Parts: sequence; C-alpha cells; structure tokens
Amino acid sequence: MRLKFLWPGRTKSPELRALQDLFVARIEALAACRVVETREARGVDERLAGKIKEIEAQGLERHLEGAYVICLGDQGKEMTSQEFARFLRGRERETGRPPAFVVGGFLGLAERIVDKADLVLSLSRLTFSHELCRVVLLEQVYRALTINRGRQYAK
Repeated sequence: MRLKFLWPGRTKSPELRALQDLFVARIEALAACRVVETREARGVDERLAGKIKEIEAQGLERHLEGAYVICLGDQGKEMTSQEFARFLRGRERETGRPPAFVVGGFLGLAERIVDKADLVLSLSRLTFSHELCRVVLLEQVYRALTINRGRQYAK
C-alpha cells in the first residue's frame, strides 16, 4: 500500500511535529508513506479566507491526480478504528488508486478540493486544530495498519 498525506505548511509546534514524525516512522515500517507539505498562505485575516484557501488549494491539487482522495472535514463520515482499518485494507485494491489524505490549513479546505474527494472523513465530532488533526490522522492510520496486520497496539 502506498499512502500519501497532504497539508499546507509545516507543523510548527515542536511537540506535535515530534509526534507526527514518530507516527510517520511507524507507518513507514508497515507501508510506503509520503508526507507532502505544500505552500501555506500567509496571513490570519479570516476576511481573506477565500483567497487563503485558494492559494493553499493550488498547492494541494497538484498532488491529487490518480489518488483515492480522502479529505478531512467536520461534516465527513465517522468510523470506528475497526471500520477504518477495513476501509483502508480494501481501498487501493478495490480502486487501483493509492489513498491520499488531505488536511486543510487553519481555515480548512477550499470547496473545490473537497469536491474532488472520493470520501470526506471526520476524525471526530469535536473540532481539532489543523496541526493536531495531522497527528490524530497519522495515529489512526498507524492503528489501522496494525489492526490489518494482526499486531497488538494499545487501546
């Protein structure tokens, strides 16, 4: 399985970056994995949300071709860890396309990126920061891979 994770900008929090790196290394031991950090728009003025999302969308969409696109969003489908493991197990085999997980920046994703999604996935009904969302996603992918391999992983 080839997995791709896409998001605008680097994770700035050193603590979250360390967790992100930890789970990427664990995933790489079980599957081919690539993290793509695209251009992050400058500015925090929410009045410019459309422009910020558009700039970030331009960087993200270049990496979506040929992938089974899974965008993270609060209105997406929720799954248990077991359901997610089953979903992930069959994805590339059934579609012939490798999964690409897309996490938006601090304002989320542009609608045109979400429109390209084969699935919109919600990690929880709670709202997480985009940087924490990256870590939670990586941890859940690692958990799914261990479930699919029959390995023990703490509950």
